Amino acid sequence: MLHDNGLPAAAGPRRSIELDSVEALRLLGSVSFGRIVFTQHALPMIRPVNHVLVDSGDIVIRIHDGAALTSRTRQAGAPGVVVAYEADAIDPQTHLGWSVVVTGYAHPVTDTDELARYATVLRPWSQQTMDHAVRIRPDLVTGVRLTAV
Repeated sequence: MLHDNGLPAAAGPRRSIELDSVEALRLLGSVSFGRIVFTQHALPMIRPVNHVLVDSGDIVIRIHDGAALTSRTRQAGAPGVVVAYEADAIDPQTHLGWSVVVTGYAHPVTDTDELARYATVLRPWSQQTMDHAVRIRPDLVTGVRLTAV
């Protein structure tokens, strides 16, 4: 069935189920794409990035030297730069799936062995050189699953 605007109508009623932090992080780790949110000049910035969830529960992304987030994390002292990270898997037809948001502090990854490891598991989407990595330590993890009623 189509709406008047030509877009498919979503299937039936849905309900939103809150996820605990363990399930939310498990789901986040099952995808490789998300969106990082940070501030620049007191305004929110959102960038799509790929990520890996490491054993500690931290999220790691790779960024290039000129990225706004690169300079922000370099300037920050402890505890780091406050960011939010969102990932989801929501079916565009049924609008069923899940969404997870992590809020925490971002720090640059400086260990050369770690940087080399992330370079092998996080491939950039463009031809741009991604020499830097940022680790996000989750302080708040929330998520919802959208299911059919």
